Amino acid sequence: MTTIGEIGEDALIALFVPRLPETDAEILGPGDDAAVLSVDGHLVVSSDVLVEGRHFRREWSTGADVGWRAAMQNLADIDAMGAVPTALQITLCAPSSLDVDWVLDFADGLREACEPHGVGVVGGDLSGADQIVVSVTVLGETHGTEVVTRADAHPGMVVAVSAPLGAGAAGLAVLTAGVDAAPEAVQLFKRPRPVVGAGLEAALRGAAAMMDISDGLLRDAGRIARASEVGIAIDSAAVPVHPAASVAAQALGVDVLPFALTGGEDHALLAVFPSAGSMPSGWEVVGRVTEEFDGVRLDGAVPESLGWDHFSR
Repeated sequence: MTTIGEIGEDALIALFVPRLPETDAEILGPGDDAAVLSVDGHLVVSSDVLVEGRHFRREWSTGADVGWRAAMQNLADIDAMGAVPTALQITLCAPSSLDVDWVLDFADGLREACEPHGVGVVGGDLSGADQIVVSVTVLGETHGTEVVTRADAHPGMVVAVSAPLGAGAAGLAVLTAGVDAAPEAVQLFKRPRPVVGAGLEAALRGAAAMMDISDGLLRDAGRIARASEVGIAIDSAAVPVHPAASVAAQALGVDVLPFALTGGEDHALLAVFPSAGSMPSGWEVVGRVTEEFDGVRLDGAVPESLGWDHFSR
């Protein structure tokens, strides 16, 4: 094993950068003080962070898994605005004892996730740290379309999701329990597979409000409700549950529905449409927008649990 401390920063960059994906929007990429991109329409920017021990564990996930997750959860954020992801900036902080191969696998995971979507890694930074921390800034462009925010849901509209939910949370539960079961759910936790482009299609079909489901359906529905100053009523019977989540729940002997209602990490989209007839194919109505109350309700009641909170555990 060769560590990053043994080869040094410049040698690591020389090995790391050639493995990264490129984008047609790139005018100047890695290697200078800043990247230069061409942009069509408005620039859309988001950021995220993954911390070892909190968002991933090396005993569960390979470097490629972490690279894939770092890319996909950020591409989903741009898609949730109805925009097209273009490029990533990646900052990797790591202990000097980290194996060089882990870093190269991380780059491979980024490339595997980004290349099908024409997204490049155009720069970033490396730093020493006591644990692995990955910080991502993602850039996108609108190509002349209007961005979709969380703030334009109106009473009478329908609330829908772009895909079945719960597999990511179920996979995490299986890993945490140390149970050898539900491999599809485990894989979907390690490598979420949002349909990048579903957000743009939803925007073109008239979505009034939209966001990426990263912290659970109920919590994220509440965020749209607050931003739009409305109420959102969720019907639990209408929520589509991923089959892999059902397999995991059976193996663990637990109810599957909480995985779909309060588990995040699937990175499917939650959107509000004027009517069910205006939705793209494949979306499922899970509730409605109302002025009868504020916030989110589940089957008419205040939910006992909403989902992931980064500072509650």
